[in-house]
Amino acid sequence: MAKDVEVAERGSFSAKDYHDPPPAPLFDSVELTKWSFYRAVIAEFIATLLFLYITVLTVIGYKSQIDADLGGDACGGVGILGIAWAFGGMIFILVYCTAGISGGHINPAVTFGLFLARKVSLVRAVMYIVAQSLGAIAGVGLVKAFQKSYYTKYGGGANELAEGYSTGVGLAAEIIGTFVLVYTVFSATDPKRSARDSHVPVLAPLPIGFAVFMVHLATIPITGTGINPARSLGAAVIYDKKKAWDDQWIFWVGPFIGAAIAAFYHQFILRAGAVKALGSFRSNPHN
Repeated sequence: MAKDVEVAERGSFSAKDYHDPPPAPLFDSVELTKWSFYRAVIAEFIATLLFLYITVLTVIGYKSQIDADLGGDACGGVGILGIAWAFGGMIFILVYCTAGISGGHINPAVTFGLFLARKVSLVRAVMYIVAQSLGAIAGVGLVKAFQKSYYTKYGGGANELAEGYSTGVGLAAEIIGTFVLVYTVFSATDPKRSARDSHVPVLAPLPIGFAVFMVHLATIPITGTGINPARSLGAAVIYDKKKAWDDQWIFWVGPFIGAAIAAFYHQFILRAGAVKALGSFRSNPHN
């Protein structure tokens, strides 16, 4: 049996050669001279715009379908399951469409986690986050333009801490939810995994979309599910109500903490980055 496995490993399932890609520079001014950089920024803007447009429209539509004043049925509409599918499904679609252009971040928390792992430069990270935030505002703005009669009445798709939950619970939900998402992003796009398990086809957008779907199922009742600061900011800007702004910090601090923990866990624990660094330190004859 062991021989069969060994033959398989050396035969049709042989691993590709693998080398760690060099870390992205902290500040890469050369990027600013390339059209591919601006194309990627535009792709992030458009993808986030489409993401917010479809998902917030789904939320507004669901609430109008269950409104008793309009003859709605409390059990009608897409329900929480459908809303979760809308968010997860759109991430799957948009990451698939933009991965080859911008990396398909569509989320400042994802960008922040990849920046901490030295996957993107500071310049690219900042520009992505600005583009994502503006795209989210534009996307929700379109929803309001097309659904003026329903938009404000049904909460504008804004993230707010639900009644009965403490701030700590809401913050923890955002931290853990974002950790799940960003950890999935790192795992699904890990080049070492692609090289080692080259015989296992992995469509990265699929697990990423499923992660978003699962987190929404768990945390919609608590915070409406942020795990994406641009999504929360876009809805808050257009809805512009006190509660949405009062809770806004939760949807930035929580996701950024969750992304940082995921980056550390994947890079320094699973990929043994800390052990490698310690080993190189010990092997240095000058120390």
